[in-house]
Amino acid sequence: MDLNCTRYEVDSGVATVTLHRPNKMNALTGTMREELIRIFAEADRDDTVRVIVVTGAGKAFCAGADLSSGGSTFDQSKKNGRKVTIIEHRDGGGQISLAIFSCRKPVIAAINGHAVGVGITMTLSMDIRIVAADAKIGFVFTRRGVVPDACSSWFLPRIVGISKATELIYTGRVFRAKEEANSGLFNYVVPRDEVLPKAMAIAMEITESTSAVSVALSKALLWHGLAEDDPQSVHLIDSRCFYWAGRQKDAYEGIQSFLDKRPPKFTMSPSADMPDFYPWWKETKV
Repeated sequence: MDLNCTRYEVDSGVATVTLHRPNKMNALTGTMREELIRIFAEADRDDTVRVIVVTGAGKAFCAGADLSSGGSTFDQSKKNGRKVTIIEHRDGGGQISLAIFSCRKPVIAAINGHAVGVGITMTLSMDIRIVAADAKIGFVFTRRGVVPDACSSWFLPRIVGISKATELIYTGRVFRAKEEANSGLFNYVVPRDEVLPKAMAIAMEITESTSAVSVALSKALLWHGLAEDDPQSVHLIDSRCFYWAGRQKDAYEGIQSFLDKRPPKFTMSPSADMPDFYPWWKETKV
């Protein structure tokens, strides 16, 4: 891929995505947005990719939207010289979050430095967040006269609960990551130089020890289970997935490798071997 504002590398099953505008604290531009959407689509298709780690170049993760165009930065009524209606407009941060959410691979945010605005909301659709203890974090939208982006009004309350979400959004305050170490917002709060190694250690554990199809199905069950009405409806979906998975060669291999006391050699792939009822949440409900 031809990339200008990001970097993309795959090694040993782990794709590393780097936001790469270090001289601008990796502030998000339209180009970076389009590149990220393409990257996650590519990683989803590529069976050599088991896990995706997202980090930032330099001292910041992402300082938010690039505000260099001034007060009109968030005025979306005109784009590329043409008028855009309120019905046509789609939030750019939301497009990134949906691309991440649609990806079947686990995504780990290695938040190596400051993450403000879309810099933090884009990570909410990622599965695991590891952050530098001294990183400045801020859901600053109300202090800029706008509203939360990147589908964060859906993700944030599900991650930290509605009470904490309202506090973070209404105040728009900027805080050090270590101040919210127990809020559920982050999986791990560590010294800055430990962020990427910790992310890579988790990524390699997934890559070396698990079935790619099992992980993809588990990711779908966890995220889409949040939208189900009750445990009974989740039970029905779990049952379908477990019945299907138990008949597959990865399940046989998982059991046999355990009995043989050896590492498993899983061979199924999300691009070729998902059940015919996947994605079940798009089925028409009667």
